[in-house]
Amino acid sequence: MDSSRRDFLAAGAAAALPLAAARATQLPSQGLLAGKVAVVYGAAGSMGSAISRSFAAEGAHVLLTGRTLATLEKLAAEIGAHGGKTTTAVVNAFDREAIENHLADAMKTHGRIDVSFNLVSLRDSQGEPLTRMTADKFEATIADAMRTQFLTATAAARHMAARRNGVILMLTAQVAHKPYAGSGGFGVACAAMEGLCRQLAVELGPDNIRVIALRSSGSPDAPGVSAAIAEHAKLAGVSREEFAARIAEKTMLRHMPKMAEIANAAVLMASDRASAITAAVTNLTCGEIAD
Repeated sequence: MDSSRRDFLAAGAAAALPLAAARATQLPSQGLLAGKVAVVYGAAGSMGSAISRSFAAEGAHVLLTGRTLATLEKLAAEIGAHGGKTTTAVVNAFDREAIENHLADAMKTHGRIDVSFNLVSLRDSQGEPLTRMTADKFEATIADAMRTQFLTATAAARHMAARRNGVILMLTAQVAHKPYAGSGGFGVACAAMEGLCRQLAVELGPDNIRVIALRSSGSPDAPGVSAAIAEHAKLAGVSREEFAARIAEKTMLRHMPKMAEIANAAVLMASDRASAITAAVTNLTCGEIAD
């Protein structure tokens, strides 16, 4: 082994020792997000619920927001039964004033916003070629994505900047990079979100605010993804099961990522363990796309 390689390995081992010692003394109950306050928009949706449960399980106080209080309170009760901490609020994530008022109240109560993750549902129309789609249908998903992601991200960033710390997450899909026929405006919206992440990252980096996109190939256990698969299957003239199998076969791991896998990655990206990562697209496509 040459000396440069040996020195590199020795340095890595030395750096790992303090970390190993810290892990040995860390209480398991603390979690990767212990002490952090995370706001989740669209928290009662299928993916929002998965993310909120994982954030709470890792020690974050999760601010559950959405349009229907009953569903938010049901999720809060479930998380609370497992020892998690949450606060619920009805917030329209397309309304600047509603977003800013909610965050102002959260700052008064908690004194900090560490993580913001917008998972609200978007108007979407898939399953037909662009040549047959109206401009209104095509534009709807893009307009929804840009408005809500811009409003929630920038509002959170203003509070994060005061403490010089924070993480903003967005969820996109493989169609941002690898187009599929019949995706309508969804793939374009995902690409725009990833572009927004990069632009926010370069502007917010000096305030130590990280911005990361999580790119999934679609979670088959999410109702919305399941419905989209059914639409694409219809367009392709095959059964839903056959189309889903085709997608899985295109991945290196031969399966699509489950919601729990996306949530696990979100926890890591939101944690201090990922402190060097920003302006990045985290590849959660199970190898459908190779970076």
